[in-house]
Amino acid sequence: MDAQDRVAQFVESNDLHAPPAYRLLDLTSELGEVAKEVTTSTGYGASPDEVSVAEDELGDALFALLALCEETDTDASEALETALEKYETRLAETGDAGSGE
Repeated sequence: MDAQDRVAQFVESNDLHAPPAYRLLDLTSELGEVAKEVTTSTGYGASPDEVSVAEDELGDALFALLALCEETDTDASEALETALEKYETRLAETGDAGSGE
C-alpha cells in the first residue's frame, strides 16, 4: 500500500472527507507552519544554513497534499512522474529546472 492509499484509507475510515477547496486551505495552512519553522530556525534568515523543520510538520503537509490528491482523483505518483519529466526536459533544454517565470 502506498502513501496515498494509506491516507485515503485513513480519511475513509474516519469520515474525514472534505471538498477540494478545504483540502487546499489545509495544505496552505500546513505549509505555512513549515515556513514558520524554517523562518524561526534560521533566525529570520540570519543563519540560512541552520534550517530545522519537525518531521511531524512535514508529515502534516504531506498528508494534506495526499488528501487533496485523493479528493481530486489525482494519482500522486503519476503527478510526480509528470513533474519530474517536465523538470528533466527543462534541464535538458535550458540547463535550469525552473520555469523562468
